[in-house]
Amino acid sequence: MSAGVYTDGREGYGHIKSYVRRAGRMSQAQERHYAELMPKIGVVYGDQVLDLVAVYGRDAPKILEIGCGMGETTARIADACRDNDYLGVEVHVPGVGALCKQIAERGLTNLRICQHDAVEVVRDMLPESSLDGIHLFFPDPWHKKRHNKRRLIQPPFVALLAARLKPGAYLHCATDWEEYAQQMLEVLSAEPSLVNTAAGFAPRPAYRPLTKFENRGLRLGHGVWDIIFKKL
Repeated sequence: MSAGVYTDGREGYGHIKSYVRRAGRMSQAQERHYAELMPKIGVVYGDQVLDLVAVYGRDAPKILEIGCGMGETTARIADACRDNDYLGVEVHVPGVGALCKQIAERGLTNLRICQHDAVEVVRDMLPESSLDGIHLFFPDPWHKKRHNKRRLIQPPFVALLAARLKPGAYLHCATDWEEYAQQMLEVLSAEPSLVNTAAGFAPRPAYRPLTKFENRGLRLGHGVWDIIFKKL
């Protein structure tokens, strides 16, 4: 996924990447599921607006998840909420392979994957006012100050996301990095088309499951912050 930081004055062009492509291997099972499933459920990036009803074959609430990681949370949410349709955007091949394996094992029919830069997918492929929700859980905090410009949650990208939300739809961010949480709260609060659903940080909603990583952090006393805004 990429940050909404633009360098040449045009929306979405010259944006600073919010990710570094990591080397990694897939297991044999992940490779098999990747090869079998991506031709069926993969959404290929293109500079054209998607017909989301046609992509899923039904008219149901559409939720975007940016940065699926290894797919655990994405798959668990899609499994628990089968009346919703989910689009996971992830650039790292091992993560996509792991999510494909989860989709196969859970028999999910309401989840699609786009293996591409999130800014470009949102900018070029998603219609305005088309989404019922957006999830952005534990993005890279880029904790060194000189790297803060690489963070995904910045005003241009938040404005882009907000434009894709329907009125009343939500944008849900979560992070375990307190300073980034404060920045997220400030940036989302400054977007005029969004309103906070809580007085500051929100309690974790039931639909966002605790991951093994998060549970371990909580046992060690690490904080986790949820920020949930709605589109006016």
